[in-house]
Amino acid sequence: MSKELDFYFDFGSPTAYLAYCRLGQLSEQYGLRVNYRPMLLGGVFKATSNTSPVTIPAKAAYMLQQDLPRFSQRYGVPLNFNPHFPINTLHLMRGALAAEQLGCLDAYMDTVFKAVWVAGKNMGDSDVVAETLAESGLDSGALLSLCQDPAIKAALVAETDAAVARGCFGAPTLFMDDEMYFGQDRLDFVEQALQA
Repeated sequence: MSKELDFYFDFGSPTAYLAYCRLGQLSEQYGLRVNYRPMLLGGVFKATSNTSPVTIPAKAAYMLQQDLPRFSQRYGVPLNFNPHFPINTLHLMRGALAAEQLGCLDAYMDTVFKAVWVAGKNMGDSDVVAETLAESGLDSGALLSLCQDPAIKAALVAETDAAVARGCFGAPTLFMDDEMYFGQDRLDFVEQALQA
């Protein structure tokens, strides 16, 4: 019987990108169903008094120069640190909810994650976002328009609050079988549970 996993993410996190890629591999291998749960990482940090690991210079250097490249190589996926980091992802996260509503979430996820963490695009710039979505065959006009809908704005706030209430304090956070896993470097435990 296949399992389900809730994946709480923000496009601005390179570790969320790596988790996204690895979860795709695990889905193919084990039939895992991934439920994408957008949350605004800044809101999570504020609610939990947490901060990004890159605010600590030694940790940032280690992550960017050693840890993330190791996992990129392990998973066999490209990763290029975005020169525009940190990117304001508010509209991108609203866009995930809009894409889900329009039935194009999978394509949206792939497009945005790759634009940020492979192509190094400034996805905090609305013109770049519109162009990138259109190039991928997505209806950028409909998506960006829906991002301005008060219901979508409220939904992202609600999703972020729900993530915090569930125990999220950063991204990526994953839940499977009532177990919480924080960080893409815990996906070995997810795979172990899938094999059990």
